[in-house]
Amino acid sequence: MKPHSFLTAAIILIGTSIASAQSAGAPAAKRAGGRPPAPTRDPLAAGYVKATELPDGQVPPVEADGNFIIGPTHVPSPEMSPVGAGVPQGAIYKFRLSSTESSFYPGIARDQAAPGAADPAGANGSTVTSHPAPWTRTVSVYVPKQYVPGTAAPFMITCDGDGRAFNVLDHLIPLKKVPVMVVVAIPSGGGDGQGSERGLEYDTVSGKYSDFVETEVLPMAEKVANVKLTTDPDGRAVMGTSSGGSCAMSMAWFHPERYHRVFTFSGTFVNQQWPTDPQYPHGAWEFHETLIPASPAKPLRIYMECGDRDNYNARDGLHDWVQANENMAKVLAAKGYHYKFVFARGAGHTDRPTISELYPTALQWVWQGYPIAGD
Repeated sequence: MKPHSFLTAAIILIGTSIASAQSAGAPAAKRAGGRPPAPTRDPLAAGYVKATELPDGQVPPVEADGNFIIGPTHVPSPEMSPVGAGVPQGAIYKFRLSSTESSFYPGIARDQAAPGAADPAGANGSTVTSHPAPWTRTVSVYVPKQYVPGTAAPFMITCDGDGRAFNVLDHLIPLKKVPVMVVVAIPSGGGDGQGSERGLEYDTVSGKYSDFVETEVLPMAEKVANVKLTTDPDGRAVMGTSSGGSCAMSMAWFHPERYHRVFTFSGTFVNQQWPTDPQYPHGAWEFHETLIPASPAKPLRIYMECGDRDNYNARDGLHDWVQANENMAKVLAAKGYHYKFVFARGAGHTDRPTISELYPTALQWVWQGYPIAGD
């Protein structure tokens, strides 16, 4: 790891608003060039996984595995808001990473397409070009008030710098509904899609991003926040939305000795990888097409959500987010994984009300089975 020239340990004593936490999430999907909106899909249609449909406004039981249908009304859970006076609140420490100090990602940006240009040709945008471009990112480390200095803490990585867990954990930790855990919220290197730094980091089907986190991020998080992070893979989780979801899956799939828990909303288990890798020519579509079906089950616990109006592009048959998540549920069930798949009616890609409705119970399900001190 190269030395970091910048070590700002700005401690922010919570009070993080839900608005600021949500703004750190994945970029909202955009419809450019008059592209038609995604079709609304019926989760009861032929070919979709058999699922339990719940009354509108009800979320799946915390303990249950399997497939569920919710919606279409999505009311944010109260745990998404800051806790009241007198409730222990965590602290947030920050530090900056720079591409000039990274051995893994020197930085790229996508070249601008000509005005009015269509979507890139090729199965996964192989005609896209990029150019070198630096990046900086500010990582946030949430440390709960209940953390005992010097002890090895379970933790969760969140992609796109997602800080929604901070308020939720302030609610759930005192109630012993989840372990006393640290959160390391890592923004992407910027941009979106093929040719961007974010796309390169998140849509690449490999263990490289996991290596980046292990080598260049976690040691800094421990130093700046004065915490010790567990090396037990059962005490490590990864959360992401959209391409951050496929990134979370890659981190655990290629390094199950590091991560056992995966938590996704609108996971991009589709063909977004750039540049093309002959070993995985269909990008993250390979997870449900070849990787999971052809491999022995790994010790992973996987939560997935998608909406009935999630992203869709007909260009190659490998860009349907709903079908990809449905396929994931099928192959995970066939292999006997502990998984939970929630299909949300009335929800688009990375739908914020839906995420805010599900996040607290999803977080509890993801950490089910991990010991909680004092129980």
